[in-house]
Amino acid sequence: MRLLGASWRVRFIGEDPFSREEPLIATTWHRGLLIAAYCFRSRGIVVPVSQSRDGDLGSSVLRHLGFAATARGSSSRGATSLLRNLIRQARAGQPVAILPDGPRGPAGKAKPGVIAVARASGARLVPVGVSASPAKQLGSWDRAILPLPFARVICSYGEPIFVPKKVTGEALEELRSELEATLDRMNHQLDTELGFADRSRVARHED
Repeated sequence: MRLLGASWRVRFIGEDPFSREEPLIATTWHRGLLIAAYCFRSRGIVVPVSQSRDGDLGSSVLRHLGFAATARGSSSRGATSLLRNLIRQARAGQPVAILPDGPRGPAGKAKPGVIAVARASGARLVPVGVSASPAKQLGSWDRAILPLPFARVICSYGEPIFVPKKVTGEALEELRSELEATLDRMNHQLDTELGFADRSRVARHED
């Protein structure tokens, strides 16, 4: 991963949210996992990983890339302890990154857990758009993007979304929808700029 990523021509857009010493939750779609793993390495970021065999492999890769010890769990296994762990680490100022459509999808559909962590921790929720070209899109459920050697890669930081502690019900759903729409819009803009055709977006529109 380090060898491949070293050949990429990476460009960042916007203020680096990790440079500010305050609670932060960065979010990007699962499709950008491989790009994010390289571009945000060696920053001590906490990433939740599912309690599965695939999760074991992912956790090992992230540790070797300089991420913090991963929080293990998912919406189907260990959800409560996972959320508590993420909230505690975010409150303590540890940068957290969440793939809101993981670990099983559907791709591009944000689950409410990321909003719950932001509300309880008071952390800023920062959308991160990523794209690359030339790149291969894998056949997995998340249609993960693997940039080819010497690809152009863009990571874009969106405006933070603040989740008030007292917000409930429909207002929470509106914030979840806002995050979902923002990530879609950011990725679409980057895909268009680089000429990358996202098959997962086409499939969602056909559905």
